[in-house]
Amino acid sequence: MINKDMALVFCKGFLMGIADLIPGVSGGTIAFITGIYDKLLSTIAAINKDLIKDALTLNFKSVSQRIDLRFLIPLAVGILGAMFSLARLMHYLINHHPVPTWGLFLGLISSSIIVIARDLKDRKNPMNLLMVLLGGMLGFFITQLVPVTTPTDHWFIFLCGLIGITAMILPGISGSFILLILGKYEYVTGALKNPFADGAFVIIGVFAIGCLTGLLSFSKVLNYFMNNFRERTMAFLVGILFGTLSKVWPWREVTQSVVIRGKTKILAERAFFPTTLGVEDFIAIGLILFGFFFVLFLERGASKP
Repeated sequence: MINKDMALVFCKGFLMGIADLIPGVSGGTIAFITGIYDKLLSTIAAINKDLIKDALTLNFKSVSQRIDLRFLIPLAVGILGAMFSLARLMHYLINHHPVPTWGLFLGLISSSIIVIARDLKDRKNPMNLLMVLLGGMLGFFITQLVPVTTPTDHWFIFLCGLIGITAMILPGISGSFILLILGKYEYVTGALKNPFADGAFVIIGVFAIGCLTGLLSFSKVLNYFMNNFRERTMAFLVGILFGTLSKVWPWREVTQSVVIRGKTKILAERAFFPTTLGVEDFIAIGLILFGFFFVLFLERGASKP
């Protein structure tokens, strides 16, 4: 029977799934601001070969004793549900209404920086400030990388899943943006949009195996750092978020592009603010404010007992 707590976890997973579809937005950020990030990491880190063996032999009683299935199952269903049901919509919004769409994302991420920074107990600590600086430099560097043309072989799709999921569980680093850099964002999300198309199911399967491999390995590393060096880790993540803000600025113009295999690849963009505001610009400003306060609302609700 589905109770209120499971329904709430499903909704949080759904929001994470939406975030993971968007280049520049991280599902890990959503997990953090909704108050489930630590539990998510510890739950995933608890998955080992014995648990997988029990799952494959359908020993669900043993599995449920090792991890909290009432948390993990609705969360996973929410994430996957959002990815499969909204992949087409996200493509449409980003391609046809980019300014308002990126405006919403800018508001969400800007507020997320404040929420995550609140977790720091000593914001003036020199080492914390250094980690913020290093994280900011890394975040900015990642956003300046140029998408490349890459192979469609199964080994590379597996690698994309492994690298992409590593980014997805980090607050601040967008797994979708990593896929964009690797030249496989449209390839993978295209398979999600049409899972029954020729070859799509194989693409999704190989990508999912890569994701599972990366998730099980990297979550243990990240969980270790969160448990033993939480202040430094959170400061680093705040820096990453701040450094990636330029990627979600709504008003950008392409300054350099190239056509590869009939598709235009953006090599360089310039951020600007319009001198004359149109209807879409006012909508974008409104969505920036909405996204900003929506995150604060989520965080406030998550902090209540």
